[in-house]
Formats: sequence, C-alpha cells, structure tokens
Amino acid sequence: MKVEQISIFIENKSGRLAEVSSILGDAGVNIRALSLADTSDFGILRLIVNDREKAIAALKGRGFTVSKTEVVAVEVPDQPGGLASILHVLDAAAINVEYMYAFVERCGANAVIIFRFDETEKAITTLQAKGFNILDGQRLYGM
Repeated sequence: MKVEQISIFIENKSGRLAEVSSILGDAGVNIRALSLADTSDFGILRLIVNDREKAIAALKGRGFTVSKTEVVAVEVPDQPGGLASILHVLDAAAINVEYMYAFVERCGANAVIIFRFDETEKAITTLQAKGFNILDGQRLYGM
C-alpha cells in the first residue's frame, strides 16, 4: 500500500518552480499533491503525480535531479481532530513521522495525508488495524 512520490532538487531562486511546473504541464503530467522544503540555497519539491515515469523523464531531460521515494497515503476525516487522531495512533506505536503533507479533495469529505515514516511497514499495519484507510497508488494518482 505504498505509493511513489518524486523529489526534485531545485535552486532556491526566482522562476525555478515555474520552470518545473511548465515542464510537467508540457509533458501532460498532472500534479496531485506537493510539498516544498527549502534552505537558503536549494529546495526539495516533493510531488505526487499521475505519471511518475513521464515526469521523471521530462525533468531529467531538462537537467533536474529527480529521485523516487515510497510514501504512504492515508485518508483522515476532514474535521477538527482528524490529524490528531492519526498522530496519536502513530505515537502510541512509537512510529516516527519523518515528514508529511496533506490535501483535501472535497470539503467535508476525507483529507489525504502523505506520510514518510521511519518504519513504513509497521505504520501501515498499525494504521490499518485502527481502521484507517490506506490508499493505493492507482487511486491516489487518479484523484
């Protein structure tokens, strides 16, 4: 139940995000979710896209450094305390969240949180045992 995200290393300067989004748009790649972390010199843009291989080829063809990482997509109720409910389960199982980002498909439905864990398999098993829905790649990429 893991999904693949791509990470792009980009210089922290004006226009680089626009360039990445244009490259992906020109390649017909749709961005489903994203997160950007930066330092003074560079950033790491993490993306869930509908076609990872096409995205990687297009970006590498334009000189970007791109890698794939396995992450876990979990549905959480889009209501106050929804995030806390999942984090308490993870804390009780001593599972570390390395990073996360989220999106809401429709207001009032479920939010989707993308997680990178230190113990991915344990996290999946723990969350499923507590009734959380783990999304597979096909469903996530097609949202």
